[in-house]
Amino acid sequence: MSRFDRYLLSQLLMLFGFFSLVLVAIYWVNRAVGLFDELIGDGQSALVFLEFSLLTLPNVIRLVLPISAFAATVYAVNRLMGDSELVVMQATGFSSFRLARPVLYFGLCAALMMAILMHVLVPASRAALTARSAEIAENVTSRYLSDGEFIHPTEGITLYISNVTDRGELQDVFLADDRKPEARRTYTASRALLVRGETGPKLIMFDGMVQDMSAESRLSVTRFADFTYDLAALIDQGKLPGRTIDELSTLQLLQASPDLQAETGKSRAAFLSEAHLRFAMPFLATAAALIGFSALLLGGFSRFGLWRQIAFSVLLLILLQLIHTWASGTALRDDRAWPLVYLSPFTGIAISCGLLWWSQRPRRVRRVSAEAAA
Repeated sequence: MSRFDRYLLSQLLMLFGFFSLVLVAIYWVNRAVGLFDELIGDGQSALVFLEFSLLTLPNVIRLVLPISAFAATVYAVNRLMGDSELVVMQATGFSSFRLARPVLYFGLCAALMMAILMHVLVPASRAALTARSAEIAENVTSRYLSDGEFIHPTEGITLYISNVTDRGELQDVFLADDRKPEARRTYTASRALLVRGETGPKLIMFDGMVQDMSAESRLSVTRFADFTYDLAALIDQGKLPGRTIDELSTLQLLQASPDLQAETGKSRAAFLSEAHLRFAMPFLATAAALIGFSALLLGGFSRFGLWRQIAFSVLLLILLQLIHTWASGTALRDDRAWPLVYLSPFTGIAISCGLLWWSQRPRRVRRVSAEAAA
């Protein structure tokens, strides 16, 4: 790698890190506010909030990397143009394609980072996030059991707990089950424990009694040393969803087995679209960097900057996003249309090559005109 390539590549990588950090922070703060309210409102600790925030970071980074690559390229090239560094390199005989070589290296580095995120980190973080969410959903103590107050987890149920110790033991428990008016039942116990069973959480009560009131207003009392009450029907936890296609590996998506389709509720077209998107999206970062460079190379040195070229490059990036949205939607509807997901990055690379060729064309025309005049 030549000295110029190393210099430009170092500038691009430094700015890429800066813009990525800023954009990730903006996205993370925006999502962390809602996540904080949800978790802290459910009685979770700050450590749980931090854990969930870290598990969402890979997906956030995946979203901002193409934008960061584009912003870093545009900023670096605009500054180099303003300092006449690229103009000098062009005057020494460097063609536009030669100048774009370190930008291509930079785009491939960004593509490699995105490939690792798309194929490894994002699916793993999504799976870990789903598993952790299921654990928290089963933590009945933090969601429903509050000491010192009467609560109504569902209609016809009244629950009171005098105190919850640091070890998780429930003291002075009162549970009234009035879901069947003809057979009302009241449970009292001096202490109780919550345990996780195969069908859901269970309440084990010690040293208590059960009072049954029949439809004939006849009361019967039964004392017990220990008694197990199934809370699965008492507390509506909702059915935990199965895996989503975001959590599956790329190989599983390519295979698209009927069992996985039934588990996720997605079609074969959705499986193939998601699998090939994981291969295509990294090259979208490469295309974004090349478009930013080639569009700005159309302008020369100007003390007023390259704002027209920057606006043109932004419009091209919006065009690529529109193509990506259309192609993804089409691929989701037809399992034979998965090659369309590669349309957006390849179109971006083709446009950048055309712009690089066009940036050299005026110089050739002027050179030919000068030779004719001589």
